[in-house]
Amino acid sequence: MPPRNPNSEKILDFVVNKGNGIKGLVDTGIETVPDLYILPIEERLLPNNILPYDSIPVIDVSNWDDPKVKESICDAAGQWGFFQIINHGVPLHVLDAVKEAAHRFFGLPYEERNKYWAGNSPTDTVTLKTSFVPQAEAVLEWKDYLSFRCSPRDLESFPLWPPVCRDEVVEYMESAKSVIRKLLEVLLEGLKVKQIDKAREYTLMASPIVNLMYYPHCPNPDLTAGVGPHSDISTLTILLQDDNGGLYVRATENDSWIHVLPINGALVINIGDILQIMSNDRYKSIEHRVVANGSKDRVSVPIFVNPGPDAVFGPLPEVLESGEEPLYKEVVFSDYFKYFFSKKHDGKKSMDFARI
Repeated sequence: MPPRNPNSEKILDFVVNKGNGIKGLVDTGIETVPDLYILPIEERLLPNNILPYDSIPVIDVSNWDDPKVKESICDAAGQWGFFQIINHGVPLHVLDAVKEAAHRFFGLPYEERNKYWAGNSPTDTVTLKTSFVPQAEAVLEWKDYLSFRCSPRDLESFPLWPPVCRDEVVEYMESAKSVIRKLLEVLLEGLKVKQIDKAREYTLMASPIVNLMYYPHCPNPDLTAGVGPHSDISTLTILLQDDNGGLYVRATENDSWIHVLPINGALVINIGDILQIMSNDRYKSIEHRVVANGSKDRVSVPIFVNPGPDAVFGPLPEVLESGEEPLYKEVVFSDYFKYFFSKKHDGKKSMDFARI
């Protein structure tokens, strides 16, 4: 990576080393986007690359047992990799409460937020970070996020979590568990898996992570990225977005993007790399990106449904039983996780780690 200019080094020190985050930088009253956050023109999301009339499927899951609902979910996972679900059973007040909790946390004074900054936090189960991997990025992403590890063992650290948001995070996670289970049952049934036993449960969903994502208003959002193009390394991601929009999904056409319009009460579901690998490419883990807002602070709350750290995954035996050749080798999830977080967001390149 080329050396940064002195002003960028100064901003990097303020944002990353001193733990102010992009929130702290915006609070200083900046009126232009600093160089450290300006994307090269070829990496920006340009208006002519956005498909104005396309949208991802919206599926009513009020009856999970309806064969048409199951078929719609599996079709969306194979064709789009993204879909929204409505009538999923997670109460609207739970969704609203966790979004409000995100605003509350990021509205705290610097001294309170900084208690949870990476390296300061009283527990490694909750960490405040900025961008993605600042040390490996030439251009930083316009976001901060508070990340909670939410396995049963991690929840023992609950008393050490920020009081302004911990109850809401746990209630959201608990309320979403049945939705996660139903989605995985339907998607695996589509791969001829008859049931999710304890061993498979560990490989699919043992280590969930909930992030409170915060994208402060940006003087010129066209120049920067809230999140750069990437696919998720999860099995599944369950995303709650606010009404500001800003999430874009790669379309099937070359370098075209679809805006995922917010629907009140809906959850956005996307297939992660793990499920694409397990399905031997029947299901698709699709690139997506986020653009910050020019006038409003945006929040979103993803649940990354991850395997256990030492889980080994590869194409499922049920998928290969007809003699199909595996496209991927077996990989330990913690190795894949470390690889993903060792570099900047780079589209779908992480999957090469597992590809044969």
